[in-house]
Amino acid sequence: MPYVKPEAVLDQMVTLGSAKGQLPVKDLLVRGILAGSLLGFATTLAFTGTLQTKVGLVGALIFPVGFVMIVLLGLELVTGNFALLPLAACERRLGAGTLVANWSWVFVGNLIGSGFYALLFTLTLAPDSEMAKWLVTVAEAKTLAYAKLGAAGMLIVVSKAMLCNWMVTLGVVMALTSQSTAGKIAAMWLPILTFFAQGFEHSVVNMFAIPAGMLLGARVSVADWWIWNQLPVTLGNLVAGMVLTGFALYATHRKRPVRAAAPVVVPLGAEAGG
Repeated sequence: MPYVKPEAVLDQMVTLGSAKGQLPVKDLLVRGILAGSLLGFATTLAFTGTLQTKVGLVGALIFPVGFVMIVLLGLELVTGNFALLPLAACERRLGAGTLVANWSWVFVGNLIGSGFYALLFTLTLAPDSEMAKWLVTVAEAKTLAYAKLGAAGMLIVVSKAMLCNWMVTLGVVMALTSQSTAGKIAAMWLPILTFFAQGFEHSVVNMFAIPAGMLLGARVSVADWWIWNQLPVTLGNLVAGMVLTGFALYATHRKRPVRAAAPVVVPLGAEAGG
């Protein structure tokens, strides 16, 4: 599993961000839809593991399978792009308009894919099944529970979103630290497990979990979903991905050209020690 050093990883991050910025809308949408769907699969797999074992850590251990599929297939997840594209913009490889357009189209693709999977998956459930009840509980906990706390709830949800995408974007970066498929899988597994095990807030996961709960009868309105979760979570994810992962690693690992040293003037006779 050949290891790639951080300086080389930074080069890859900039190059990858630039390449993603050049993708046409069709590819952003198709790859975004697939990514949203696969993350929905991973979420229901994790929920299944938790319900079967009654141990939340089991769900966290298996959840990263979706992220692995997304990264290895080169799909588009808006949360990961929050860290990569700003670095390409810093290097003037893409403009602000391209960056915002990428985030917007990938967000829409992720939303469509997550919603489509939510619709299909809920059709497989009996209303009184354990999974259906779990999804209703999750949807209400991710919205109404925060709303009851008012401003404090908003602070909590944004903070959990920042902690989440700090780890998720590290998953993207960690995948670049190995040149082998097995190494990439092992490296990216660690931060993804870390975020999911602690119940942090991921905007694309919530694009599945909350609508699924709503379809099954959760007392959550569209306004509750967007005001108390989707919008603040997306904002927290963006700030953490861009600042705590992207810019932080860029600041410490990006190589700069070494400036030529100023010529040293040697006083007359100094060569002889006088």
